[in-house]
Amino acid sequence: MKNLYIFFAFIFLLHIISVFYPTAFLSYVLGALSIAMLAISFGRASRLFQILGFGFSVVGILLFFTTDLTVWEVVPLLGGNLSLLTLLAVLPWMNSAVTAGRFDRLMQHLLRGNVRDLGQLYQRSTTAMMSLTAFLNVSSATIAQDVLVDNLKPVQKKVANKIIMMATLRGYSLALPWSPLEVLLAMGIFITGVNYAELLPWMIFITILMYGLDSLWGRLYFKKYPYPDVKQSVSHHKNNQNRSKIIQLSVALCSFLLLVIVLGNIFDLEFILTVTLLVFPFACLWTLAIGRWKSFWAIGWNRWKNSMNSMDNFIVLFVTLALFTNTLNESPALLMLQNPILYVSDYPILILIMIQLLFVVLSMFGVHPVATMGILSGISPMLMDILSPLSLAISLIIGGVSTVPIGTYGLVVTITSMSLKQSPYYITYYNLIYSFVFGSIGIILAYLLI
Repeated sequence: MKNLYIFFAFIFLLHIISVFYPTAFLSYVLGALSIAMLAISFGRASRLFQILGFGFSVVGILLFFTTDLTVWEVVPLLGGNLSLLTLLAVLPWMNSAVTAGRFDRLMQHLLRGNVRDLGQLYQRSTTAMMSLTAFLNVSSATIAQDVLVDNLKPVQKKVANKIIMMATLRGYSLALPWSPLEVLLAMGIFITGVNYAELLPWMIFITILMYGLDSLWGRLYFKKYPYPDVKQSVSHHKNNQNRSKIIQLSVALCSFLLLVIVLGNIFDLEFILTVTLLVFPFACLWTLAIGRWKSFWAIGWNRWKNSMNSMDNFIVLFVTLALFTNTLNESPALLMLQNPILYVSDYPILILIMIQLLFVVLSMFGVHPVATMGILSGISPMLMDILSPLSLAISLIIGGVSTVPIGTYGLVVTITSMSLKQSPYYITYYNLIYSFVFGSIGIILAYLLI
């Protein structure tokens, strides 16, 4: 189905129109089209997402029979997560702008030479991953790992693998709490309704704290291993080019963050909608400013089409999740879930720990953090009676992000596993303490902000 992207794009465009001109008819049409997307995508999705989607559907249907809802009332509810799918649909344009501007090659230069030991390389790798993941997402992991595997060939294989699986996965996770292009952040804001400008300083604080702690540990732990002398002459002109690209990337990132905050506040738009509407025009203007428009369009058009044609996993997840969460909210079964939480309502720290443990346990069984967040969204109104919306948002986002390096069957861990030919459980093992510290900081901060 090479032209499937046209059908999906039409639905996402219709969803944006419905946000500005909401009608009951459009809601019903979008719900029906969501069912059509699910029917098309289910057979094309991976086995893991088929199991998740099937599970959410079965439970959602069973819950439906315990509610007072009619079938006609359920149909519009199935389009409840279209805003998240629409955001995912436009992200390839930003990724393409980075590729067209050759900022992805910047990582290759940053990770080569000019360091004395592996401790310095660890910190540089983490910094490069964190900086470029904000725009490149998963692509940054494959680029960094390819470069590091090549550079560390003279190093003992066990040591080389350890630095690659730690630096790349941890650097990747550090970009997720604050990047407006990250779906976990978008979903946390979507569930709690907090303002991005209110949340951003805390996300940056956690990121800086974790980056500092992990960099210090990496410098000390790997300092005893000398870095191999990779013969590679880098001209003064090339160094100036790299410096210029770092400045360009920093300006672009700061500008995008500022625009998301300012436009969202001026026009009173939801965070997800603001980012969705901003990504494409921002990417176009950015590439025009740096003189890479032709490359951007050539790369972007093909990448966008391919991405749209392969959205099956997320379509299955988000459409079935909409059925599950909406029927749960109308079902008496919600009271059964509320009782254990109400029992410990006087001890919100226990609730925050339970949320974190749920993310950790499910991630090790291959459940995507987005799916775990979706499960928790069903009881989010009750959680916000105990925790503040800001506290819950921090708990959900950090809970999801901190498990990315230990998600045994997660995408980035799987890529690393294939790249290094290592068991995903081995990778999980070496990142467990990092994730525990990351999650603990999230719990403490969320508790202090109640």
